[in-house]
Amino acid sequence: MNDFSKLEEKINLTFKNKDLLRQSLVHRSYLNEHSDFSLEHNERLEFLGDAVLEIIVTEYLYHQYPNRPEGDLTNWRASLVNSNMLSSVAEEINLEDYIYLSKGEAKDKKSKARQFILANAMEAMIGSIYLDQGKKGAEQFIHQFILSKLDYILENRLYLDAKSRFQEKAQEQYGLTPYYKVLREEGPDHDKEFEMGLFLKDEMIVKATGTSKQEGQVNAAIKGLEKKAWK
Repeated sequence: MNDFSKLEEKINLTFKNKDLLRQSLVHRSYLNEHSDFSLEHNERLEFLGDAVLEIIVTEYLYHQYPNRPEGDLTNWRASLVNSNMLSSVAEEINLEDYIYLSKGEAKDKKSKARQFILANAMEAMIGSIYLDQGKKGAEQFIHQFILSKLDYILENRLYLDAKSRFQEKAQEQYGLTPYYKVLREEGPDHDKEFEMGLFLKDEMIVKATGTSKQEGQVNAAIKGLEKKAWK
């Protein structure tokens, strides 16, 4: 059994029921190899934690920014509760060291799937905090580790999606509007891959792939922001 004392110290919470914390970190794959494990996987806690996170962030934004329109608050909330944010917080608190995974999942450290596993475990842990510590405990955790990122997000306009950010920067720096072209399209209809080029005037800045044109464009915009050091 994992020792969670260092994790509890990191998040400034001591669980009354350690099994709630433990269950929040049990990935479904682990139970495929350990059918005799005493706890269920974390998906029900993830379902709860997702709702708790959303309402606490929503309440905070609603009360803190009474004069902002609903559209702004929606974008800000999305930037705080998305999988990128949750997985980065998971890395900040070394959550990966405590997650129960199958041997196969444990080896796969760099894939996009790992990012979702971390984000889902974060939501599940928020659900377990809510059940063990009540709304006050969940608010304490969310304020410390998630809402604390809001100033940085607003300052760097990270609530804009990658395509919007690249366009804004391109217009600001060059007076140009970027555009995207399909460079390659292959595969059957149910499993297509698109390679998209991101252009400024006649220059191709980067290219990237995706399972749809939109995904390819977003991935190209992300790479473009990195290449231009516009992050």
